[in-house]
Amino acid sequence: MNPPKVFVTGATGFVGRAVVARLRLAGCPVCILARQPGSAPVRDLVSRFGVEVRQGDVTAPESLPPAMTGAQAIIHLVGIISEVRRVTFVRLHTEATRHVVRAAQTTGIRRLVHMSALGTRPNAASRYHQTKWAAEEIVRQSGLDWTIFRPSLIYGPEDHLVNLFATLIRWLPVVPVLGGEQTRFQPVAIERVAEAFAAALQNPAAVGQTFDLCGPERMTMRELLEQVMAAMGRRRLLVRVPAPLACLQAATLEFLFPRLLGKAPPLNRDQLIMLGEDNTGDAAKADALFGLQHRKFRDGLAAYTSIP
Repeated sequence: MNPPKVFVTGATGFVGRAVVARLRLAGCPVCILARQPGSAPVRDLVSRFGVEVRQGDVTAPESLPPAMTGAQAIIHLVGIISEVRRVTFVRLHTEATRHVVRAAQTTGIRRLVHMSALGTRPNAASRYHQTKWAAEEIVRQSGLDWTIFRPSLIYGPEDHLVNLFATLIRWLPVVPVLGGEQTRFQPVAIERVAEAFAAALQNPAAVGQTFDLCGPERMTMRELLEQVMAAMGRRRLLVRVPAPLACLQAATLEFLFPRLLGKAPPLNRDQLIMLGEDNTGDAAKADALFGLQHRKFRDGLAAYTSIP
């Protein structure tokens, strides 16, 4: 059986680049959705992996059916962690997923692998998780051959999480610790996430299933920062930020960044809500079905080239 031609949204993002690389390694032809086909990130994917570029936008539903022509499967990865102006959780998570599903139904593409997030659930406190849950419901009710993945915190070269911590550790003598004292996370390597997405495409047992993608260790934010410091060979004083002060800081950043810089803030109040909740899951089902072999978090950090 020949590998399917895969249509990928969000291909230029951190997860998207790794998924495209894994798909090409598996021999899958890949076409990617791009709002700006001539942009540097798109050109990089073309030169490195020989992907086909299809111009379109997940927020412009009329652009999707022509862009999907010839594909046999879809991997939908588009998502944001912070809002700015018209780039909102509802628009990029929920509405965009509805557009992708309808386009798949229109073009006759049956297979859809969807990126959600660990912690997504009904009646979630954060708007991020609320809109991710709404997107999941659209996928589940689509009538397509769907698979949903819910990764925990994803780390790897060029990630936003660990590299942000590394920057703080590199330049600050005191590093703030956000989130609950006992809140636990289960970071997962980008390589395992990409491996799972690619493996699910041609595995009938993955159809109609939702999988947690988690690493082998559960740790608090303080423990996570301590491991990053150890990997960098640095020592810093870690100081917990009281919740009211953290909320004030996040609200200030939310106000200033869009107005002064036109960018999403590096921290927002929705993220603080999520940092106060456990972000752990049961990786056994995905690990068994896709044969995922995990390294310890500290061993994974040792492979980073961007953390001196």
